[in-house]
Amino acid sequence: MNLRILHKCLKNLTLILAFVCISIGVTAQDNAVQNDVQSYFNEARTYRNKNEIDLALKSLEKAATLAEQNKDVKTLVDSYHMFALLYLKLNKENTAKYYWDRAKVLLGEVEYPYGDAIYKYIEAIFLFRENQNFQAIFMLNEARQLNNDRNFFNNILLTEGEIYLNLEKYESASKNFNSLVVNTDVYEKDFLATKAYLGLARTNLRTGNYEEAAKNAENANALAKENNFAVEIIESNELLAESNEGQGKFENALTATRNLYAAKDSLFSLEKLNQATKTADEIHSENMASEIKRQDKRIEELSKSANRSEITAILTSAFLIIISLLAVSLYRNNQIKLKTNDLLHTKNSELQAARDAAVSAMEAKTNFLSTVSHELRTPLYAVTGLTHLLLEENPNENQKEHLKALKFSGDYLLNFINDILHINKIDADKLEPLIMEFNLKKVLKEVIDSLQQSAKENHTKLVLDYDESIPSHLMSDPLKLSQIFMNLIGNALKFTKNGEVTIKAQMVHKEEEDVTLYFEVKDNGIGISKDQQQKIFEGFEQGSIQINREYGGTGLGLTIVKSLLGLFDSNIKLESDLGQGSCFYFELKLKSKDDIIDDIPFEITHTDYEFKGLHLMIVEDNKINQVITKKMLSKKDITSDIASNGTEAIELAKKNTYDAILMDIHMPGISGEEATIEIRKFDMKTPIIALTAISLDDSLESFYAAGCNDVVTKPFKPEVFYQKIGENIFGHPESSTPTV
Repeated sequence: MNLRILHKCLKNLTLILAFVCISIGVTAQDNAVQNDVQSYFNEARTYRNKNEIDLALKSLEKAATLAEQNKDVKTLVDSYHMFALLYLKLNKENTAKYYWDRAKVLLGEVEYPYGDAIYKYIEAIFLFRENQNFQAIFMLNEARQLNNDRNFFNNILLTEGEIYLNLEKYESASKNFNSLVVNTDVYEKDFLATKAYLGLARTNLRTGNYEEAAKNAENANALAKENNFAVEIIESNELLAESNEGQGKFENALTATRNLYAAKDSLFSLEKLNQATKTADEIHSENMASEIKRQDKRIEELSKSANRSEITAILTSAFLIIISLLAVSLYRNNQIKLKTNDLLHTKNSELQAARDAAVSAMEAKTNFLSTVSHELRTPLYAVTGLTHLLLEENPNENQKEHLKALKFSGDYLLNFINDILHINKIDADKLEPLIMEFNLKKVLKEVIDSLQQSAKENHTKLVLDYDESIPSHLMSDPLKLSQIFMNLIGNALKFTKNGEVTIKAQMVHKEEEDVTLYFEVKDNGIGISKDQQQKIFEGFEQGSIQINREYGGTGLGLTIVKSLLGLFDSNIKLESDLGQGSCFYFELKLKSKDDIIDDIPFEITHTDYEFKGLHLMIVEDNKINQVITKKMLSKKDITSDIASNGTEAIELAKKNTYDAILMDIHMPGISGEEATIEIRKFDMKTPIIALTAISLDDSLESFYAAGCNDVVTKPFKPEVFYQKIGENIFGHPESSTPTV
């Protein structure tokens, strides 16, 4: 009996080992196939950029064949999309649309966000070619929301820049092209930089800046020659000829024209054109033949399943009945439409008028609040700045008490203005969540550390309950998440004395890169009554007038939290009882990046910098602000020059060497952004820190795209001001978060 059991166990063990060996072999084979496919894609991309279309098509055909053999639908979608882009380069739009449509059919069978994103990107190119520029920009924005691949994002920026150029939005086009000049793309770094230089050259030609056009065309030509980008060599020589002629440098223009003809002769020989066209037609014919064979096989299989004549008769009868029913239905519907058309037209006119009135009212309110909050920041900078300086000049004890009260009032007013501007931006749809890599635990610890002083004042303990199974690298908007937790934890501290506030982050679900997280901020403070819980998230609501007078605040914190979570398609929920505390909780769906090694410490390091001997330039049009900023720098033994406008700043930057430039954004004449772009043309090294009373239309992304290294909003805290100067001159500490 025991021998029989032993024999059975050995047999089962043998089967298990055989299954494991087979699984390992299959996995290794799958990985090898994926590597082969990726190498073919990389080859096709390289050949395409060098305009060797016939070789690109052959490499791509190999990738598509492997995908079909392995029934890999996603890789086949990618192959069809690359075929479409290659045929677009040959100006064979009908053939490109064939492969684009084939990809669409396959995308209906699988869930593949990257494939959906590329599909919309190609649709944007078709729209752009049909001169439907605004529809193309809309489609690019939709594509951008579906995927955060760096190469894909860079190509969207390039296409968007071309569309802006076509729309004569030269400033927007320049921002896109400038951001690609020094890109870090893994696959097409030099090609994207070449196209960006060409875009800048065309932009400068359109605006009559022939000297800059020549510089950018020369840079494009050098990169194109170095990498053998044939088409781009021709285009750069065309732009060089035109820009030099515009400057009156006719000898240089003649040289560029000769180089242009030489490049054209080498690229557009009859033999090469015939070869590329022949290869393209052959591959397309083979793919069409394969598709026809597949359809024939399917028809044959259907024919075997039943008598062909009987099926035909049944289908014909059914078809005639359906047609008859449809005809009757269409006739009736047409009669109904005729009767209701006039009524609908009238109602639509009324609705349009009402909508226009509502939009006008909202825009008027938004612009008013934005202008008021922005204008208040400038004098407030003087109030907070002068208060800080006076406190550092050893005032008398009775003066110190008044100055601290003034500082508290200034900080309170600043927070109030910030809250109004934040709500205003959300109402005006000016805020969109960014997609960038961050560490959630580090974000939460930094928020908690920044609120420790408030906790000590209320004798309240802050506790972080963090689930260590949460991936260390997530993709979302860390700045907006910080604002959400700052408001929730700050609100809990305000209403909790001699108690405890717990911040909980827990993993709910994880599937591949998709992560669902649960967050909770719980306190044992005064609590919220049931009748007040429904309106606690409305603006300027704190439960009651007595609570507002006792605890202070604007009542906008929870409104901001609710609005920010709405940007992430999430809702804030509340459980509370009077005298028992409150619990605010919500869930977020994020993307994870598990393959990145985490080597960044969580601890926040505050560095004391040695500023003595530094020389900075202050760009500021307000005289009071000039005096305050200069005096704040001199407190740290930093010397400075003052530029009252953007033009003056550019001239000083050309003549002198500075350790950093403090750039005001809003100035008469040339704005801070425009001045930064001009300075970056001859100085790429000097750190430029934007100091701005940020308004509704301001975008941090546009500041960075213009060439700023960092942004600090006015009025700022002195410690933040000094820390940012130190970080950008001497280098960033290991763990730092953007401060705005």
